[in-house]
Amino acid sequence: MNIAMIGSGYVGLVSGSCLADFGHNVTCVDKDVARVDALKRGEVPIFEPGLEDLIASNVRQKRLHFTTDIKAAVANAHAVFIAVGTPSRRGDGHADLSYVYAAAEDIAKALTGYCVIVTKSTVPVGTGDEVEAIVAKARPDLEFAVVSNPEFLREGAAISDFKRPDRIVVGAESERAREVMGEIYRPLFLNQSPILFTGRRTSELTKYAANAFLATKITFINEMADLCEKVGANVQDVARGIGLDNRIGSKFLHAGPGYGGSCFPKDTLALVRTAQEAGAPVQIVETVERVNVARKKQMAERVIAACGGSVAGKRIGLLGLAFKPNTDDMRDAPSLDIVAALTAAGAKVAAFDPEATEQARPLMPGVEFAEDAYECAASADALVIVTEWDAFRALDLDLIHQALKSPVIVDLRNIYRPEDMRRRGFTYQSIGRP
Repeated sequence: MNIAMIGSGYVGLVSGSCLADFGHNVTCVDKDVARVDALKRGEVPIFEPGLEDLIASNVRQKRLHFTTDIKAAVANAHAVFIAVGTPSRRGDGHADLSYVYAAAEDIAKALTGYCVIVTKSTVPVGTGDEVEAIVAKARPDLEFAVVSNPEFLREGAAISDFKRPDRIVVGAESERAREVMGEIYRPLFLNQSPILFTGRRTSELTKYAANAFLATKITFINEMADLCEKVGANVQDVARGIGLDNRIGSKFLHAGPGYGGSCFPKDTLALVRTAQEAGAPVQIVETVERVNVARKKQMAERVIAACGGSVAGKRIGLLGLAFKPNTDDMRDAPSLDIVAALTAAGAKVAAFDPEATEQARPLMPGVEFAEDAYECAASADALVIVTEWDAFRALDLDLIHQALKSPVIVDLRNIYRPEDMRRRGFTYQSIGRP
């Protein structure tokens, strides 16, 4: 099938490359000329394991193309995916849908026959209705369908998630549109793809509900970690004890500095605003959003306390800047709040991240960026583990001890065992463990 992917950001590149790998003919469209030129040269603007090779392979086999010409890409497409950004709107927290609606107008002008327009971007309930109205107004002469098909990609594991999904949610209002979507995803499984067909509004809400629930699990275990610290319990054992219950499950029960990234912060806030306007406030999600914002700011207080109550004039090393491992995404990363608070308290911050340094550099003026973990620890009064990259899980602790000015480690991801670290002579603090 001929597929056009409007938007060559994270979702567009991963989705377009995977669809091309299924054998479809995919054209990714972006208005950013420099980005498109870079992609044509084989330069991928984001870090995602396996993505560069996947793009190169499908470009080489002439199934994946990049262009700024939306008219040419859409003209003969059986389906057009909208995969543009929907950032939080300044001032009220609603999703900014201006890019989605602009894409809908451009698509309408380029249509030449029946086409399924698919909203892949995360959008509030009712967005598909508006997209349909925009296209119908511009092209009353053409038959088309608007479908919701939210993405459920985890950064760092996106290709695997796309190719081996738990489920594919498709919100469609016509049988013809469902048939097209079924054919697009048919290569995924020999027998039948795990497709859940719903109404369009139900599909749109499903995406927000999923992210809000996962954000709630993270926030819940973080609060349990705080309670564990007060009563002398171990949050990792608590997480295992409840996670073994199949009704709860073990995923997203790892205590840490709070969630960040491109999805959870903006999606929980957008769901809160949508629910408030609908007259059905989601008070649990409201609390989750508020608690998570506060938690990221509180992490710096833990570091200051570990340094004796003041970091003024002290050198603090940070390991990990991206919001999670295997990505260079700095959006709403806990490290941003930690660095800001430490700097405001008078600390000199050094940092190292295996992939996110270039993305972090303009966001963290005054921070010294190290070449590796050991340079980051050199002469530091404390070392803080912020992101649980594999490279930090088996550090040479003797070298780290020698490099540090003071053997203080604040482990915000519970990578190491407290008893081992103290036996090695570290003043060691973690999350929710005695």
